[in-house]
Amino acid sequence: MWNILIKMQKNLTYTIPLFLIMGLVAGSITDPSGLKILIIPMTFLMVYPMMVNIDFKKFLEKGDFKLQAATQLINFGIIPFIALLLGIIFFPDNPMAAFGLLLASLLPTSGMTISWTGFAKGNVNSAVKMTIIGLVAGSLLTPVYAKWLMGAVIDIPVKAVFSQILLIVFLPMIMGYLTRKAIIKYYGIAVYQKDFKEKFPALSTAGVLGIVFVAMALKAKNILSEPENLFYMFIPLLILYILNFVISTIAGRLFFKRGDAIALVYGTVMRNLSIALAIAMVAFGTKGSEIALIIAIAYIVQVQAGAWYVKLTDRFFGKAEVEGAGKFNEKNESAA
Repeated sequence: MWNILIKMQKNLTYTIPLFLIMGLVAGSITDPSGLKILIIPMTFLMVYPMMVNIDFKKFLEKGDFKLQAATQLINFGIIPFIALLLGIIFFPDNPMAAFGLLLASLLPTSGMTISWTGFAKGNVNSAVKMTIIGLVAGSLLTPVYAKWLMGAVIDIPVKAVFSQILLIVFLPMIMGYLTRKAIIKYYGIAVYQKDFKEKFPALSTAGVLGIVFVAMALKAKNILSEPENLFYMFIPLLILYILNFVISTIAGRLFFKRGDAIALVYGTVMRNLSIALAIAMVAFGTKGSEIALIIAIAYIVQVQAGAWYVKLTDRFFGKAEVEGAGKFNEKNESAA
């Protein structure tokens, strides 16, 4: 079972579309309303495991203030407003889809930030810190930005969003920290790295795929009645990611050395779509299926874009001068 989950986790470009299609089929031929009871368990399965592999001690390390400040400036001062503008342009009559685009932009960084930074031989330590800062800042700022930017268009349940963030972000974060600490204390760091670390992202992937399946099943009849909406949602997402890559690459080339520039790119382009999906499904109830649809499509764009950018990093930033400093060992990979 573990091997299957790990393979699915490493092939999200294929597994997410597969579960999206399976959800659409199931929702079209059955009554999917009973699947609602799976939302909270799947959400917890999705978020908690990815928290275990985050090393919060990295947050206390010093020496990269300029890099971290630039990352968060792009994350919260530029990208959400681009997403808002794209939502206005592409979804003038579909505020929930526009909000889904905004929600995806408000939760920067994930385990993929660390993974792709490592694959591209960037500054992994700074990427870990970006992930922690982005996770906390994004969770706290999402309800504020949502109310500020779209509160006049749709009813944003601010209290519900805050309470759900406590439930699906901070509670799993605390539990993940304690789990990691307990495993290392009982088994040792070597056993943790060898036998446990790779399994947690696989569990998280099971939760992601489960949520995608449920979200698509609940929305299946509406989607299949207007299938062109799937392609239409893909366009603004592609534009958003392209602009994000361009802005971050230019900033990286102008102001930072190679390793830091790569961390900057992946610290701003990779979004925490798992948490965005969880908020959509838990805080917004059945209305969250519309939001979840665009976030599910974002998974496909993000994974593919991250993989392609690794191949282009040498062209944009030059080849790594020292193999050891930025080299990434898959055994040290954090949750994707």
